Amino acid sequence: MIVSEIFRSLQGEGKNQGRPCTFIRLAGCNLRCAWCDTPYALKGGEEMSVGQVLDRVWLLRGTYICITGGEPLLQRAEVMELLKKFKLHGYSVEIETNGSLDFREMQQYASVCMDVKCPSSGETSDLSLLPGITARDSVKFVVADMDDLLYARAVMGNYRIRGDLFISPVEGTDYRAIAEYIVNENLPVRFQVQLHKILGMS
Repeated sequence: MIVSEIFRSLQGEGKNQGRPCTFIRLAGCNLRCAWCDTPYALKGGEEMSVGQVLDRVWLLRGTYICITGGEPLLQRAEVMELLKKFKLHGYSVEIETNGSLDFREMQQYASVCMDVKCPSSGETSDLSLLPGITARDSVKFVVADMDDLLYARAVMGNYRIRGDLFISPVEGTDYRAIAEYIVNENLPVRFQVQLHKILGMS
């Protein structure tokens, strides 16, 4: 598998925000979001076997793993093998995905955070996957402006989403205006800025 990086940090977003976490960032993505914050993961990376990834994770210690990208589901077979190994050894695993590829076969091994792409990204997610989100999963909307907020609100109104819902502003946008809209409209979400960026961590 092609790995961009493996590192320890705090989980900066989602339902596990603030937890110490081992990140496995896989290289490659099928989307090109306008505000992508990890463009270095779009290509390149180190070729590693599943066993080598497991060894690296073990050396870093910790039992909570986040598999992210890029788009990790592009390496589906290897990710499935990893997930089965992690479950066998008692790890807790979360997968961050752009919501363009089916994740349902992986939910018996990991929770899923589906990042629903809003208009400012220039990309789209497969909204037909939203009914597959369970109570242990989550859905994130990264928003830059009012068009994004209205889109997120419409999606939440049109789909019954059983997982936790998050709205996260694009870095450098008007955080306060986004937060005020959430409060004024009583949206059923949690507003969340990226903790790792505030702290200056990876």
